[in-house]
Amino acid sequence: MLVVRHVAVGPFQMNAWLAGCDRTGEAVLIDPGDEISRVLGLLEPGGFQVGRIVLTHGHIDHAAGAAEAARRTGAPVQIHEGDEPILARLSAQAAMFGFAPVEPPAIARHHVHGERFAVGEHEATVLHVPGHTPGSCAIHFAAARVVFVGDTLFAGSVGRTDLPGGDGAALDRSIRQVLFPLGDDVRVLCGHGPPTTIGEERRENPFVGERLRR
Repeated sequence: MLVVRHVAVGPFQMNAWLAGCDRTGEAVLIDPGDEISRVLGLLEPGGFQVGRIVLTHGHIDHAAGAAEAARRTGAPVQIHEGDEPILARLSAQAAMFGFAPVEPPAIARHHVHGERFAVGEHEATVLHVPGHTPGSCAIHFAAARVVFVGDTLFAGSVGRTDLPGGDGAALDRSIRQVLFPLGDDVRVLCGHGPPTTIGEERRENPFVGERLRR
């Protein structure tokens, strides 16, 4: 079974996620953005060991804690190369909100669309879903019927595109052409707010759903 846990952290109440294999104890952390002691608390019960840290994109609320998480777990950090410039400006992002400077994490590798990796006995696929940022990605566990979407899609909403690098047309294509075909029963685990399903958003989302044509 794929064990999925989350905690909402930081001033933006961003959802940091753990996905772990209950048989092997291997896990991936997705977007450890803040309050890393709370994020690492997701490893118990079960004694999960973090094999990698995946950033869905480079915004401060998702990435600010990645360097500390990497130090404390020894796990490598990865992100799409399209968001490396955003990640490099973490301290500038912090200054915009009046926060203390933030250390960008060392990036061990850049993931790409279609890349697959194992989390114990489970297989994840990286999906490039640009729009919120140029390098935004989702992590899809097909067998478990879940997808971690960062800030691309929300329950009843979509990611904002008015920040540097945002692209509304690209976001629309990413949701309609990459996420919606995953299947209506797939659970959508968002960067903020409650989970939803592909089917619910395909039918009812006021920005990209079928309700637009009613």
